[in-house]
Amino acid sequence: MHEVLTMWLADKGVSHAYLPLTVLLGGSGLILLISAIGYYLAKHQVLVLVHKLVLGTRNSWDDLLIEHQVFSRIALLVPFLLLLFLTPVFLPPDELYSRFLQVAAKCAISFQVAFCISALLNVIKTLYLQSSRERYLPFNATIQVLKLIVYLVASILAISFILERSPLYLLSGLGALTAVLLLIFQDTIKGLVASIQISANRMVAPGDWIEVPQYGADGDVLEIGLITVKVQNFDKTITTIPTYALTSGSFKNWRDMYHSGGRRIKRAIWIDISSIDFCSPQQINGFSDIVLLKDYLAEKRQQLSHSNQAAGVNQEDKVNSRQLTNIGTFRAYIQAYLKQHSQVHPQMTCMVRQLPAEGAGLPLELYFFSKEQAWVSYEGIQADIFDHLYAMAPHFGLRIFQHPTGFDWQQGKARFPE
Repeated sequence: MHEVLTMWLADKGVSHAYLPLTVLLGGSGLILLISAIGYYLAKHQVLVLVHKLVLGTRNSWDDLLIEHQVFSRIALLVPFLLLLFLTPVFLPPDELYSRFLQVAAKCAISFQVAFCISALLNVIKTLYLQSSRERYLPFNATIQVLKLIVYLVASILAISFILERSPLYLLSGLGALTAVLLLIFQDTIKGLVASIQISANRMVAPGDWIEVPQYGADGDVLEIGLITVKVQNFDKTITTIPTYALTSGSFKNWRDMYHSGGRRIKRAIWIDISSIDFCSPQQINGFSDIVLLKDYLAEKRQQLSHSNQAAGVNQEDKVNSRQLTNIGTFRAYIQAYLKQHSQVHPQMTCMVRQLPAEGAGLPLELYFFSKEQAWVSYEGIQADIFDHLYAMAPHFGLRIFQHPTGFDWQQGKARFPE
């Protein structure tokens, strides 16, 4: 075709001195024009028709091909293919400029095919995330490894086109660069091994709530990648953690808490030790009006009566006889209150225990599980329970310990003026 173009330009009176340059410019213009027309037809005619056909089907998976621009990237191959095949037709094949255009077209086709494969892998990844129930497979890391291999192959092909050497010739030289490649891709290799371990042991999956204190991460896992794991914290910030850090270090996964059906509440009420005392008969009569303590008091009265009679001790002797204490009765009330609470899980551990006394008083620790696992509801249940218990403590003659405040000093000064 370039001979026909040369003869036509010569017939038009182009000087022989400028004929080669004119043929070069004219051939380049024709190549660019045909490539542009081909791209226009592929994108604005064929691609529009393909989109209509895809959107008209009942399947949903083929819509992902449009969403991830698979067809758009394939359409972009058309001008590069036309450039590759039309260059030797309109330009002298032995010209340096012609060879440059062909090499550039081959390199562009290599990378554009890699982009198409990458988009197709994104479609497969999205289908997997939509259909899988358990996401323990290292699918995201696998997709990233496949993309890395595809782009690596495209780069090797591009270099082979530029050097006009076989790709096998370049691959044969990679053996000497193994140490360098291992150094460059060490994070990738460690991430791949870590992702396999994570999936094999089912350590974490997207959607899990994890805590990694050393990286300041406390939130939901968004994505487990080849190199990093993205965690969305509860303040909506994003923390990226090296994938291999989840296998080389420790972290807390709250997944089983959601599966269990309950969420643990473990908090203590600090009692002022000076307010602990034996219960007087008047107090015990007052406790009898509390519905939750009726069974406890009836059982305790019977036990204490039998025990004191067996020991030959008078019930009025507080030193030698067994007596009810306000702290023990309050602990029994808390236990009964939790047992009948509608938001406390009945099948899980529920207990109230004393911890060793400290400078802040005697801690009564509540250890139980709420039915609600959502954060807001969980905190509301916890607050309601402790609000009630703080308000009930004075009814048992107990004081909740707190350090003196300015108000306490003012009250003391008013009571004991100078």
